[in-house]
Amino acid sequence: MQPKINNIILVGPMGSGKTTIGRRLSENLSLDFFDSDHEIIDTTGVSIDHIFDVEGEIGFRARESNVLIKLCNMPNIVLATGGGAVILEENRKLIKKAGTVVYLWSSVDQILRRTAKSKTRPLLDKSKNRRKTIMGIVKARDPLYKEVASLIVNTNGKKLNEVIDEIIKAL
Repeated sequence: MQPKINNIILVGPMGSGKTTIGRRLSENLSLDFFDSDHEIIDTTGVSIDHIFDVEGEIGFRARESNVLIKLCNMPNIVLATGGGAVILEENRKLIKKAGTVVYLWSSVDQILRRTAKSKTRPLLDKSKNRRKTIMGIVKARDPLYKEVASLIVNTNGKKLNEVIDEIIKAL
């Protein structure tokens, strides 16, 4: 018999695997999967890049908070948050109360590799030095990810199934 699991919220920097891991984890646990960035796109009908261009990061973060309020109040889901969801204190409080929070920790090198070909990362797309940008983001947000985390999983050099097995065992 499967144990009763409430929500699992995945946090971590862009490129840490939140969406990919979340989707597979939800399948393994027979839970619904949501990605907060995809919900924002579905709600607005435009890309995250477009929201950043028109409303700036502040406008995007307000939209993100509204989506998080809706999603964090749903039962029995796996939620992949945007990399910056932890920036606002009210989001951190909401995420912590919503269930088990898993911080998917990744090295700067791994994030660089995973985001190298991406053209949909507003904070990276205009960057002249991606490594420096990622290092700054990780340095600023790592303490916030740790603040909300119930569990920290190092994803470096691990296959998808290894990370998922580690999360399931820890639950």
